[in-house]
Amino acid sequence: MSVDHPRFRAAAVQAAPVFLDLDAGVDRAIELIAEAAANGAKLVGFPETWLPGYPWFIWLDSPAWGLQFFQRYHDNSLVYGSPSAKRLAAAAAEHEITVVMGLSERQAGSLYIAQWIIGPDGETVARRRKLKPTHVERTVFGEGDGSDLSVYDTPLGRLGGLCCWEHLQPLSKYAMYAQDEQVHVGAWPSFSLYRGAAYALGAEVNTAASRVYAVEGQCFVLAPCATVSPEMIDLMCTDDAKRSLLLPGGGYARIFAPDGQLMHEPLPEDAEGLVYADLDLGMISLAKAAADPSGHYSRPDVTRLLLNKTPGDRVVAFTTPGVDPDATLDTPSLLRTDPALPHP
Repeated sequence: MSVDHPRFRAAAVQAAPVFLDLDAGVDRAIELIAEAAANGAKLVGFPETWLPGYPWFIWLDSPAWGLQFFQRYHDNSLVYGSPSAKRLAAAAAEHEITVVMGLSERQAGSLYIAQWIIGPDGETVARRRKLKPTHVERTVFGEGDGSDLSVYDTPLGRLGGLCCWEHLQPLSKYAMYAQDEQVHVGAWPSFSLYRGAAYALGAEVNTAASRVYAVEGQCFVLAPCATVSPEMIDLMCTDDAKRSLLLPGGGYARIFAPDGQLMHEPLPEDAEGLVYADLDLGMISLAKAAADPSGHYSRPDVTRLLLNKTPGDRVVAFTTPGVDPDATLDTPSLLRTDPALPHP
C-alpha cells in the first residue's frame, strides 16, 4: 500500500508593510497573494503584525513618546468581519490559496498580535493570538490563551503558527509538536533593531530559532519576515539616537525542511518579494524516524506537559436558576432567590 502525501509549493513574504495604513496594506497583501498563486504556491505566510506593520515606536523611546502613534495604530488594526477582512478572504478564494496573515487584531478597545489562517475557499480555518507579548509589546497588546496553541487539519496537512519569540518558549513549542504539526508558519517582524547592541534580537539567533523548530518538531517551517522601509525610519526615527536603534532592511524570510535544511536561495535583507519551496510531506516520516520528541523519543514517565486549551473569555454570561434574566436585580426578593447570593 502506498500513501499519497501532500506535495505543494509554499511561499513566505519578505516585504515592508504599508505602515499605519490598513487599506493600502490590504491592497499590497492582495498583490502578494496573487503573485504567490501565479507562481504555483498553495500556501503563503505573512510576517508578524504585517497589517498595519510592527509598532517599532515602542522600542525607540518612552511609552509616553510612543503614544503619538498609538491612535493611528489602533484605528488601522484589523477587525474580523470588516470590509478589509472580507477583501483578504475574497483574495484567498479568488486565487485558491491558503493565507496565513500576520496582523494586529482589534477587538473593541484592545489589540492582539494575531495570525489569521484563511483557507483556499476564503473561509476561516483559525484565528490565533500570541500567547504572551514580548517585553515592551505589552504596552500595546493583550494576551492570548491556551486555545491559541492549536494545530488544524487542512488539505495541505496539519497546519499551525506562532509569532516571533513564541519560538523561544519551550513548552509552547512542545504543545504544538505534540499535536502532530506538519507545516508551521512562524511570523517575524524584522531583524534590524538594536543591531550590534542586542545579539538576541538579531538575525542569527532568530533564524536559528525557526530552523531549530523544524528539527525539533520534524515539520516544515515557513518563516516570513518583514523589512523596515526608509519611510518607516523617516516617520519614527526623529533624531540620530533613534536612527541608530532601528535600521532599514532586516528581512530574513526562510523556509526550512524537517531536517533543518534551507530550501531556497535567500533574498538580500533589504529586498522585497517572496521566497518559495516545494514541500513533500512524505519527508516528515524520515525525520520522525530519527527523533520524535512528543512520540517515541519522549519520556512521559519523567516529564509531561499540562496544556489548558480553555478559551480565556473575559466575560462569561450566565443566569441564576429561578431569576428572570430580563429582570433588574435591585429588589431583596430577587436577590434572595438564590441562597448563595448575599443579602442586601
